[in-house]
Amino acid sequence: MTRQLRLNAFDMNCVVHQSPGLWTHPRDRADTYNTLRYWTDLARTLERGCFDAIFLADVLGIYDVYQGSPAAALEGAVQVPVGDPMLLVPAMAAVTEHLGFGVTATLSYEHPYPFARRMSTLDHLTNGRIGWNIVTGYLNSAAKGMGLARQQGHDTRYEIAEDYMQVVYKLWEASWEDGAVLRDRATGRFADPARIHRVEHDGPYFSLSAIHLCEPSPQRTPVLFQAGASTRGRQFAAEHAECVFINGPSMQVVRPIVADIRRRAEACGRDPREIVIFTMMTVITDTTAEAAREKFAAYRAYASETGGLTLMSGWTGIDFAKLPPDQPIRYGEHDAMTSALEAFTIADPDRSWTPREIGAHAAIGGRSPVIVGSPSEVADALQAWVEETDVDGFNLAYVVTPETFTDFVDLVVPELQRRGAFRTGYAPGTFREKLYGPGRARLPDTHPAARVRIKG
Repeated sequence: MTRQLRLNAFDMNCVVHQSPGLWTHPRDRADTYNTLRYWTDLARTLERGCFDAIFLADVLGIYDVYQGSPAAALEGAVQVPVGDPMLLVPAMAAVTEHLGFGVTATLSYEHPYPFARRMSTLDHLTNGRIGWNIVTGYLNSAAKGMGLARQQGHDTRYEIAEDYMQVVYKLWEASWEDGAVLRDRATGRFADPARIHRVEHDGPYFSLSAIHLCEPSPQRTPVLFQAGASTRGRQFAAEHAECVFINGPSMQVVRPIVADIRRRAEACGRDPREIVIFTMMTVITDTTAEAAREKFAAYRAYASETGGLTLMSGWTGIDFAKLPPDQPIRYGEHDAMTSALEAFTIADPDRSWTPREIGAHAAIGGRSPVIVGSPSEVADALQAWVEETDVDGFNLAYVVTPETFTDFVDLVVPELQRRGAFRTGYAPGTFREKLYGPGRARLPDTHPAARVRIKG
């Protein structure tokens, strides 16, 4: 039986996401990111293409590692200016019925009490179509913006995340019982106080005594994404995540990460096949292979290798401007995104990367591989990635927006559907039910969140 792919569109509330310089392309509309029309049009296109979700990246702070300055990021609009991704969701939800929304939120810099309310609100407004991409942050500039001298160490950030998750699980799952909301107009009783409980938590990083401010939403806990492929990140994903976003420039890098996450999930008592794993991919396609190659060459003329190195410097914590441009880089421990550095060093011993090569690579599609070809060639390549790495699907980055997404919907989706490798319509229900089937709006009993539920 042909394995069906999962597809998310990968975007960010900014001018430059993963392809620095391409905002200057005459057909690109990324600089209209600060208008509702940009996002509602994109949402309609993605739902027409039966995408699972739009996965919204986010970052607090500015990429100021390259040349020890924010100048390159500011001049090239490299993920700055950047708006809040959560505020985009209600507008996109209003013009769609099925599209899911994976929203990145950094837990290191906000208290779980108000955050839990925002996610519950979005789950209500989308009728159960919200997901949370759990990240811990990686830029020192974000920590300084929050009044700290520097960010916590990499593994310490995950210790904080563990405590954070216990708080939000209690707020979402253990504060309001099923049936607590009455909406009884005759008696004037909206809710039964006896079935609403104060959450008490006194952990190593967070303490609170509070009732969750929202009534139960369709999913209660949003679909849980996690985007961290370091060793510590994989363990966190195996314990908590339903969907995992990983990244690597080749199958050789991605394959062992997938296997390790599934192995860890099984060791945690979870079904490893229910961990839905996405890897980042950039696709450039046209009606013929020759036209696709010509399009790629035209795109390359607008790409900024300085912008690519600005991104990579921020992701890894290494100032690539200080390294010999043609000398292979080596792995070293840093407190930024350790998996980003691993992907270009120790993850694939048969491939070495120089700063010059990394800058050119990251200028089109960031850290992802780039597939260039006709619709059938792209479909072949995507299916090969699934077979060779055991990923479930792809977070598709754009080069030129909305062109990259429109090309994929109009050309590649029909080819995948013809092969039986992609759905032709949506299943009913919440985001989680679309992933796992009817009756699965709530997290399963095997998930850590289930441990805090009130037993009826």
